[in-house]
Order: sequence, then structure tokens, then C-alpha cells
Amino acid sequence: MIEKKIPTAIPDIDITREFAEISAKLQSLGLSPYEAKAYVALVAHGLGDANTIAKTANIPRTSSYKILESLKAKGFAIATTGRPIIYKPESPEKIKEKTFNDLAVMFEKLEFLHEIVRERGEPQLVYTITEKQKVIEKIGELLDKSTQTFIISTPRFLDLKDRLMKKMQNAIKRGIAITIVTAPLQKVPEQFRAKNVLVIRKKSLIATDVISDNERALLAAPDLEACGYTDNAILAAHLERFLQILIKY
Repeated sequence: MIEKKIPTAIPDIDITREFAEISAKLQSLGLSPYEAKAYVALVAHGLGDANTIAKTANIPRTSSYKILESLKAKGFAIATTGRPIIYKPESPEKIKEKTFNDLAVMFEKLEFLHEIVRERGEPQLVYTITEKQKVIEKIGELLDKSTQTFIISTPRFLDLKDRLMKKMQNAIKRGIAITIVTAPLQKVPEQFRAKNVLVIRKKSLIATDVISDNERALLAAPDLEACGYTDNAILAAHLERFLQILIKY
């Protein structure tokens, strides 16, 4: 007698909902909403050109090439050299490994702060600021207060430049030595090009870090919805040295 195998029931999956949930969570890694959708679509297809991915991800076809190129710059996609350009997703496993490494660096910073606070016993060395608008306003305040140097390391320079345009221009006119560390495809306006402005490109950026005059420091979350701020010169100086090491390597 031949036994018949009864197929195991496959649970119903709401693909649309899963797609939306995964895309939303990917934004916490520094991706824009369109970039997150495009990456999920790439993983679903395995590979595809800009038009194919735009259709699956439900993103504007006219912007799909730029979005995929941004994903490539951030390490989430790989592109061929032919025409049309075919994109493949970087494996989720590699993305996970990179994210864990970046988080490890972030927690090293936090542990570093914790150790200094514990050793010195000084209360209220780090202040928490929430809401994106307030975080950006604080970055602008640091620009205004800078008298010598201003360092900003961020993968989201495009999100900040319009809101900080005038303050950045004023700082440049005052002769502040400005260092901008950002992702390869993040455009730095011509107005920011000056002898006292240094632009450095790095691929592995997630959070936003700001150092002003080696005296004030700000560490923001990838979505800029919260940050830690300190005006303790000892902490700021240590954090600047830590940031310089990250920039160098």
C-alpha cells in the first residue's frame, strides 16, 4: 500500500503588508522610503532594470535610476556595466552584518560616554533631544556658535542642506573650517565649495555626528528623530578624535 503524503498547509501571507512593513523598517538603516521599497523589490526579483524595479516597488519610474544608484552608493545594490543597467541586491546577510558592525561602533561611542561620565561623576553631561525638526535646529545652532571648526558626518546631507543653507553659508563667510563627511551620491551645493570647506566621501555612514569647535558634540539617530548633545569640552574632544579615526579608516 502506497502512503499518500498530505501537503503541509502554507500559511496565508499578506504580501502587500509584508512589503510595507519591511520597507518601513529598512528606513531605520538610513534609506529613504523609495530606496527601502526598491531594495525589497530587488530582493524579490533577484535582479532587474530600473523600469522593472520601479513597477514592483511602486516608485516613480523617472526617479528609479537615481534611487537605484543611491542604493548602490550605500552598499545595498550592485550594478552591471551594460545597457540597460541591471541591478542586483546586496545579500540581506551582508546588510545585516554591516548593520551589526555599525551598531557596534555606535554602542562603543555610548559606552565611551558612559565611562567618562562614571569616572568624572559629572551629571547631565549628555542631553537628549527628540523630534527631527528640533534636532536639525540644534545642528543649526552649533553652526551659529562655531568660531573655528565645524565637522558634520552624515549619510543624509541632502535632508539637511536646504534647512541649513543660510547658516552654512554664514559659517563659510566667517571663515569657519568646515568638514563635511557624507555618502558618495549626496550632492554638496556649489555654494558650499570654498577653501575652508573639506568634503570627504564615505560609504559606511549611518548616524549623523556633529562636532563644533572641539567643545560641543551631537550624535543623532539615522532618521534624525533623536540625538544626544553635550557641551562638555572633554567629551567633545574625545568624540572628535573618535570621529577622526572613523573618517580615516
